[in-house]
This record gives sequence, C-alpha cells and structure tokens, in this order.
Amino acid sequence: MPMQRLTVVVTRRLPEAVETRMKELFNVELRDPDRPMTRDELVAALARADVLVPTITDTIDAGVIAQAGPQLRLIANYGAGVDHIDVATARQRGILVSNTPGVVTEDTADMVMALIMAVTRRIPEGLHMMQAGKWEGWAPTAFLGTRLAGKRLGILGMGRIGQAVARRARAFGCQVHYHNRRRVRPEIEDELEATWWESLDQMIARMDVVSVNCPHTPSTFHLINARRLKLMKPSAVIVNTSRGEVIDENALTRALRAGELAGAGLDVYERGTDVNPRLKEVPNVVLLPHMGSATIEGRIEMGEKVIINIKTFADGHRPPDQVVPSML
Repeated sequence: MPMQRLTVVVTRRLPEAVETRMKELFNVELRDPDRPMTRDELVAALARADVLVPTITDTIDAGVIAQAGPQLRLIANYGAGVDHIDVATARQRGILVSNTPGVVTEDTADMVMALIMAVTRRIPEGLHMMQAGKWEGWAPTAFLGTRLAGKRLGILGMGRIGQAVARRARAFGCQVHYHNRRRVRPEIEDELEATWWESLDQMIARMDVVSVNCPHTPSTFHLINARRLKLMKPSAVIVNTSRGEVIDENALTRALRAGELAGAGLDVYERGTDVNPRLKEVPNVVLLPHMGSATIEGRIEMGEKVIINIKTFADGHRPPDQVVPSML
C-alpha cells in the first residue's frame, strides 16, 4: 500500500514556492533559521524522518547513516551532486537516494562564461577602481585583458554542463577542446566542433582557458595538481564551477602568486568556506560564493524534482532520479 503523509525533514530553507507545495503534500519540517545542521542535528533528523531532504552543506557519511531510524527510506537530495552522501552505505541499509540532475546545467554554464569573461577582461579590477572613486579617465594601456575569439578552451568533463559551456564558447569564437573519461558521440563532437584529447596533460599544456566541469570522485581528487598546473601556459586562466576538491587549492595559489598563470575564476573551494587566505590576496583571481546554480528558476526546478521523487516514492514506485553507486 502506498505510504501516506510522509514525515519529510528539510535541512535548509528552500524557495517559498517549493516549501508551500511540500506543506501541501507531506508532514514537512522546515529549517528555521537557515543555517547548516550540526552533525547532532542531522543524526536527530535521520532518526525521526521518513524522508530527508539534504543539501550539499550536509555530510551524510556512514556514521550518520548508521544512526538513522528504521522508518527512513529515502534521502531526496536537493542538488545534483551527491558526493556528500555515502550512497553505498545508504543502499546497504535499504535507504534510497535521489538527486536533481540536469536542472542547473544552463545556469552553471552561464556562470562559467561569466567567470571566464571576468578574469580575462579584468572586470573586478575595473569595478573596484570605480567603486573606490579612483578612475581618472580612459588610457590606451589601462586594464588590458585578452579577447576570447580564437582562444583555445579546454573543458575538463564533457557532460551536460561541459556541453552547454562548449555551445556558449563557440558563440564567442573559441576553439573547443575537451578531456573526458569517454569520448562523446561523433554527432555531439560535430555539433560542438569539439576536439577530444585522450591525454589531459597534453590538452591543458596547449589551452588558453581551462574550465573544470567534472564531478568530485576519488579519481578526480586533485586531478589538477601542482604538476599539471606547471604544464599550463603562463598566459592561461583556469575556472572551476564544479567541485573544489578537483583542484589542489594550495598549488593553485602558489602558481598564481608566482606568475605561472594569468588568472583564475573560482565558484567552489577545496575546503568549503575555508578559502586559502593567500588566494584572496591575488589580484588576478575572481572568487564567488558558490553562485553557479543561484537562479530562482533553477532552485524552484530543483525543488520540483525533489517533490516528484518523494511523491513517486510515496506512491510505491522507484524515484525517477534514484542514484545508485554504479552511477558515481
């Protein structure tokens, strides 16, 4: 028999429209105030919930899952990435995990291009001068950046977001290159006019811009390390809107401070909000507070997917966006 009026615990505040719909469908506990749950609060939530709706700020590891109540049967993640959830352990406990894939593709790709433009055209430096009231007029050599047309863009990770970035980059006149675990289908390569590199080392050594768009997995941890950063051209820039752990942040900081890279644009960081303070001091770096998916349209769509996953589960069916370990 389908489950009725599930107890759903939400770990962060969501857009009002999403919360309103959840209250109509479930016995929902909303988060107030809007701050990340402590580990003890998270354990308590898992002990009383039929369904938990976490976000990337919640670490749901094996230790937390071990203390879940017997009634917990679904972790409906609000977001596409699930590296903060021990999916394998949840599965062993009979707890399903779902996510919200595909929703933030266009929003994140927009942010990639925004970061590339901000770094290559030195937009934050110009903004800072204007806000400080120090601009004394136009000069032929002031704030010289580089144009994007004709530049080589190397995309690390050619999934949904990587392909969306490639489409935008083509409109800017960039030459699109990519490295991926598997080569994409020929028709996609043809559409994007993209060149596949089997060797990441060879690709990044020849790129003017590198965009990191791959997930964080054991195999991608510090994929961009000190050795690979040294392979990049001194005139190159790197942007990251995926997961901070993919780049060795300390090595990146050293490379930027040594003038071995022309700049970087980051929306994610290796240790969450604990950003390397020396990185903040580098003038040719643009740092954003994880804004890649921050559009009202995207966040509402994410909530709608969460609701569909929970409702489908409540009706006795497999959630459409169920995550299994083999997918990771």
